[in-house]
Amino acid sequence: MPQNWQDHEEPHSRRLGNVGGSEQFTASEDRQWATLAHFGGILGCLPSLLVYLSFKDRGPFTAQESKEALNFTLPPTLAALFLNLLSFIPVVGSFFAVLATLVWVALAVMSVAAGIEVNRGQPFRYRFNLRWIK
Repeated sequence: MPQNWQDHEEPHSRRLGNVGGSEQFTASEDRQWATLAHFGGILGCLPSLLVYLSFKDRGPFTAQESKEALNFTLPPTLAALFLNLLSFIPVVGSFFAVLATLVWVALAVMSVAAGIEVNRGQPFRYRFNLRWIK
């Protein structure tokens, strides 16, 4: 029995899955990270890029879906950034700000729809996707 809190050791738990290791994902973990790659589209292309670079070798479903999510989120993210820069132009800036907001809303809605489908274990293909990353 530990005498104080410093002597106490927690049993090894897998709350976060195999995040730091190099083992292959279980089917559940594979689906979880693939889903997060799509849901991350709400924030732009960075979450799907991080999932793709970090976990593409750990599960085939994660690799496929994070690449699909990255290919889809990259162009709208760049467009929204460009439109936000144009929003600083006097007189017409508010028009570009509204366009940037519409791009973000469309990206968020499509990402959530894809994430729901992937969470069910079904691969998702965006209808309009440039697929720059092969």
